[in-house]
Amino acid sequence: MAQVPQTFFDALAVRTWCGLALGALGRAREEIDAINVYPVADGDTGTNLYLTLESAATAVEAVFAGYETGAEKPSLADAVHAMAHGALIGARGNSGTILAQLVRGMSQVLAGTGGETPHTDGAGLRLALRRAADSARQAVAHPVEGTVLTVASAAAEAAEETEGDCGTVARAAYEGARTALAATPGQLPALGRAGVVDAGGRGLVTVLGALVEVFTGEAVRETPAAREAPAPREASQAAPGVHARVEDMWGADLCADPADTGGPAYEVIYLLEAGDAAVARLRERLDALGDSLVVVGGDGLWNVHVHVDDAGAAVEAGVEAGRPYRIRITHFGLGDVHTGGERPPRERAQRAVVAVVPGEGLAGLYTEAGATTVLARPGEPPASGELVQAVRRAHAREVVLLPNDAELRHPAAAAAEQARTQGIRVALIPTRSAVQGIAALAVHEPQRRFDEDVVQMTAAAGATRYAEVVVAERQSWTTAGICQAGDVLGLIDGDVAVIGSDVTATAATVLDRMLQAGGELVTLVVGDDAPQAVAEHLEARVRESYLAVDTVVYRGGRQGTLLLIGVE
Repeated sequence: MAQVPQTFFDALAVRTWCGLALGALGRAREEIDAINVYPVADGDTGTNLYLTLESAATAVEAVFAGYETGAEKPSLADAVHAMAHGALIGARGNSGTILAQLVRGMSQVLAGTGGETPHTDGAGLRLALRRAADSARQAVAHPVEGTVLTVASAAAEAAEETEGDCGTVARAAYEGARTALAATPGQLPALGRAGVVDAGGRGLVTVLGALVEVFTGEAVRETPAAREAPAPREASQAAPGVHARVEDMWGADLCADPADTGGPAYEVIYLLEAGDAAVARLRERLDALGDSLVVVGGDGLWNVHVHVDDAGAAVEAGVEAGRPYRIRITHFGLGDVHTGGERPPRERAQRAVVAVVPGEGLAGLYTEAGATTVLARPGEPPASGELVQAVRRAHAREVVLLPNDAELRHPAAAAAEQARTQGIRVALIPTRSAVQGIAALAVHEPQRRFDEDVVQMTAAAGATRYAEVVVAERQSWTTAGICQAGDVLGLIDGDVAVIGSDVTATAATVLDRMLQAGGELVTLVVGDDAPQAVAEHLEARVRESYLAVDTVVYRGGRQGTLLLIGVE
């Protein structure tokens, strides 16, 4: 169905652009992953661009949702600032980090050119594209031609040479980018040898194509990815060198010298809260440690990306500069990523379980049980693209997906649907808590028929009541009455059932209510912030008051809640 064209660049145009670009990147993701050969042939550029833009689109949707109840609508500044912030905090990989800075550069102009009006025109778009290209180039420590930077500059130059409305300017930028993209194999030897265009540039052309559709209502023609386009590689081959993603490096031995592979062994990415002067010093230090350095952001919040041999030193540099968080470290495989050799494809497993877990402790428990995990930190739920990545990483013909959170139902369903299009048989079990996931995983039997296994796991999860104990952040109306900030809340099956002042006492009341309906096994998952004695107290209470009921205790780490309780 044709897109209704936008006349001006306003908040609605930003929202539409995000949606169209996300859809286009979703369709092109596998193709872009397959042509990813520079700076590292890790086959994830399309996925990283998709995840970055998904974060941006989510932030824009949140702004519109905030205005739904009132008569006012979000301004252009509201929308572009949200898009830039979402891209910044969700940026993945070298390409995603540069895309985030491109969006930030555009937002700086678009938020200002609107002035007191709710939109901007073709002249404003021209300025925005120029600022985007310049700011992205400045963010890269050592810019290389034949990359997305070249494509972005060509788009800006073509736009500057064009007069007209937003549609005219957007189309000129798109055509300029396409022309520059086609020339990238002649600028970068790695691309020429592989016979492909630059993957990051291909992604940018896709995003600009969506912008053309916003203002013209017409979908653009497809952009060829290669001189002789290779068939998309399977998920197992798309990133042959990436064999370990460490979500948080603390406690991990990542400082050992890797074997000489002709390039750095690790990709390090983190968000950083720091001032401009500290970031300038950080750039110098990281530039001396490795390559592919990109630092984007501003106003106290930055996204840092670098390839290094000493991942610990890269993070320590961030600690000295400010407060790094959302630390992600990828270990490139030895003998393949940087040297061009490929190890034989790993045989697919018949079945795997992918589970979202709220803390490092549970991640370890699920991993020991054979599951592929996705860590969900407080306030940072995984997007559907991350779940798709995890399904692919599981490398199995059949996958059971455990979202372990009621609010992840829709992203999990979208991830399952996308994975099915890649030939993976996926069953989504609607677990609403990690304790339901534990129950499902306990009865998982890979040797059973897939349907039978899913039925048994679903039954086990459904037979497990769940509860959590948390601290109220603010005054609020609940199903148990009015709570104040600092009150201890006991939630049973998602609803507030108990309001108290003491963690242990509240947890005991919650457990008693759950066991009134019967039960044979109590599962306690204790968070780092829970009182030391709470588990011992609850274990003793069950032992003394409820005959033939067993209790098992796990340490959940930083899981966002003081305590998770399961009764089955």
